[in-house]
Amino acid sequence: MRTSRTLVSVGTERMLVDFGKAGWIEKARQQPDKVRMVWDKMKTDGIMPTLEAVFNKLDQPLPLGYCNVGGVMEVGSGLVGYAPGDRIVSNGKHAEAVCVPINLTARVPDNVSDEEAAFTVLGAIALQGIRLVQPSLGETVVVTGLGLIGLVTVQLLRSHGCRVLGLDFDPEKLEMARKFGAEVVNIGAGQDPVAAAQAFSRGRGVDAVIITAATKSNEPMHQAALMCRKRGRIVLVGVTGLELSRADFFEKELTFQVSCSYGPGRYDPNYEERGNDYPVGFVRWTEQRNFEAVLDMMSDGRLDVKPLISHRFAINDAEQAYELVAGGAPSLGILLEYPTPAVKPDAEVRRTSVELPKPAAAPAKGAASIGFIGSGNYATAVLIPAFKDAGARLRTVASSGGVSGLHAGRKFGFESTTTDTDGVFRDESVNTIVISTRHDSHASMVCQALRAGKHVFVEKPIALKTDELREIEAARADAAKKGAAPIVMVGFNRRFAPQVAKLKSLLKGASGPKSFIMTVNAGAIPAEHWTQDRDVGGGRIVGEGCHFIDLLRFLAGERITSVRAHAMEAKSGDTVSIDLGFADGSIGTVHYFANGSKSFPKERIEVFAQGRVIQLDNFRKMTGFGWPKFSKMNLWRQDKGQKACAAAFVDAIASGGASPIPFEELIEVAEATIAAADLARTSR
Repeated sequence: MRTSRTLVSVGTERMLVDFGKAGWIEKARQQPDKVRMVWDKMKTDGIMPTLEAVFNKLDQPLPLGYCNVGGVMEVGSGLVGYAPGDRIVSNGKHAEAVCVPINLTARVPDNVSDEEAAFTVLGAIALQGIRLVQPSLGETVVVTGLGLIGLVTVQLLRSHGCRVLGLDFDPEKLEMARKFGAEVVNIGAGQDPVAAAQAFSRGRGVDAVIITAATKSNEPMHQAALMCRKRGRIVLVGVTGLELSRADFFEKELTFQVSCSYGPGRYDPNYEERGNDYPVGFVRWTEQRNFEAVLDMMSDGRLDVKPLISHRFAINDAEQAYELVAGGAPSLGILLEYPTPAVKPDAEVRRTSVELPKPAAAPAKGAASIGFIGSGNYATAVLIPAFKDAGARLRTVASSGGVSGLHAGRKFGFESTTTDTDGVFRDESVNTIVISTRHDSHASMVCQALRAGKHVFVEKPIALKTDELREIEAARADAAKKGAAPIVMVGFNRRFAPQVAKLKSLLKGASGPKSFIMTVNAGAIPAEHWTQDRDVGGGRIVGEGCHFIDLLRFLAGERITSVRAHAMEAKSGDTVSIDLGFADGSIGTVHYFANGSKSFPKERIEVFAQGRVIQLDNFRKMTGFGWPKFSKMNLWRQDKGQKACAAAFVDAIASGGASPIPFEELIEVAEATIAAADLARTSR
């Protein structure tokens, strides 16, 4: 959609801006749970890798905004209900053009202006809080905090037939609430909100309290409990301290609930990302239907947001808007305005590539001219730096939203950035594609790169299904018919780690079959995470377990002849033991476990061969038992071989040599991995 207006959510966006400006110590104080995660990672992975991961995560830009209105430019394949030119609202970011999922949109009525419609998402947040309170006609409800959401809440409650008491410190907001039909209490003037609520409710206590304030104080919760009648309801829409007094709630049997954003469907990937709606007979009010209800009330005049507009800024002056948000000057509804088609044609808005300023140092002119597809956390923390250190030319970086790609382009010295992924494959100045996207896109992009005659490095896995492997083989065979086949490489970096290289050299001196035990303390991931989706992430064995199957294949140096797998629970892809057999009689087991402690090292490999043992702990400490002239190889910092892996790939392109990992071996490992995942799903 092409954006016409966006609304600054002052509370949320001020919080994010303040967090961004905070120093490291203050950031740590605000996120104690993240500090514990960092401490656990430091104990297992070491100080420097942990700090690098933390700083890279904090360095990632975060697009702001979630209240967007504009016109449809293009509709996704198979979607119905919208056509180009339709006016819609969405939770899109502050941007001239955004791509939004269909269940987070709603059509704007003709008599609702773009400025009014920009308040829809905030209105849905207020409406969801009211739905949780379940008010009935004539009930008394207190609204604590009369910011944008609080003032919308007042209007919606009045439209519902409720008597409303509004609390705030700001006289102007109190006066606005009074005009919307509420009685008000000026806390800043010393008025007693509890006494006022008792009088307002005729001494019975109010029926409900909706807290829309943003404060670290516990006082709003304490006051809400004191205001309520027996079995009253309290709903938290904003953010407050939550050190609750048991006596406050116990004696009155109060109900307390935290409202989740726009309504049912929020944070459910099946609803938001995949577009699967909830049946209206079972879930009457989803977040999309809440959007529609808010727009209906704007259309018939029951919700008036025009008085809430305090400032308007052109998008080019957005920095001034955020100075206002962060400062002490009074503000309420801050709208950002975007150029019209007459000022800026659609073609210019849809421009998907940006040439970046040349870095101070001249860009590398190596044989590998890289087009990066994907600029997420792993790409920016590991892959892009590795290819840059390897001397590759960083030609362009593509990202779906544009923000992360622009950030990566500037940070690492790319020559351009784009959201036109297909254009990267067509770019004649790019001879090498690096794929770091979600797993379900890997196979098709590998084929696309091969058809374009380009070398390709794909983050694991290369494919999710066997038929995708056959397509890749066919694409590579077709490319070979036209000349030398491009190099295909999967990011199996562990076989390039320095300790693994040493281990491999030691095994050359050990005759006979060998035994390998790979223990992976993988940690739990929620079932709804995209990596767990068989069609998107492939599940954890296909998505990550392939690393360890490849490592054992590399150390064995022999073809995989048998695969068995057993999961701890039916259909589990998290806690699995995989047994591999090799052509020389060697055996290997991968214990991929999600039921361990984060304080235990993530990866350990043990090799038994010819009366000798080697143990490698988390790519930091390697110990030999019974090996002539070898007892240990310890590293100051963890090294899983990412830089060496990228360098080997780039060197192969420069020299015109063979792929660092034979193509047939990549296919073999992928087939074994897919087979192991299938066996695990049917093992019980």
